[in-house]
Amino acid sequence: MNFKKQLKEGLLTQNPVLVQLLGMCSTMAITISLSNGLGMGVSVTIILTLSNIIISALRKIIPDKIRIAAYVVVIAGFVTMVDLLLQAFLPDIANSLGVFIPLIVVNCIILARAESFASKNGVLASAVDGICQGIGYTLVLLVMSVIREFLGSGTFGGGILNGGAGIRIFPEEYGALLLVLPVGGFLTLGCLIALMQWAQGRGKKKEGK
Repeated sequence: MNFKKQLKEGLLTQNPVLVQLLGMCSTMAITISLSNGLGMGVSVTIILTLSNIIISALRKIIPDKIRIAAYVVVIAGFVTMVDLLLQAFLPDIANSLGVFIPLIVVNCIILARAESFASKNGVLASAVDGICQGIGYTLVLLVMSVIREFLGSGTFGGGILNGGAGIRIFPEEYGALLLVLPVGGFLTLGCLIALMQWAQGRGKKKEGK
């Protein structure tokens, strides 16, 4: 197990959203406030890590023909637990995220890591993979949330700071309403993906020299 390598992959070289292009539906749909981004990111990280651990532990006894179905059952169990905990202790975030919490069951990031990593590696390495990939996913959500909330609504920390209203940076009427609409998710994510591709291309050129 190489923690630094796995962390680098999760954050940069194999970032689940910006490089692998997974889980983009929820990424674009819920990133209109900091609380949404943080809530979804932490939820996915917890579910991804726990699912990786269980799938890795059972990898040698799960029949190959039903492995995807088995993965979905494991993931669904953890999603149900997280969903119920959010409803019980963080109802505002649960209501804000809505159907996107149950839909984590079919989140491509979790299924992809189960198939490509957890089913082939040990429990500890799979747990670290879940944490690192989850951190990478969460950071993308937070960046998108901050950009869209700030430029679209003129606030920072919506749902968390100042009693949930966020800190007002400039009047809402001067915000770019487009960014808090669904199309704003496409535009923001597209710009971040382009920036990541540019950074990776530049890094490869430097290595080539």
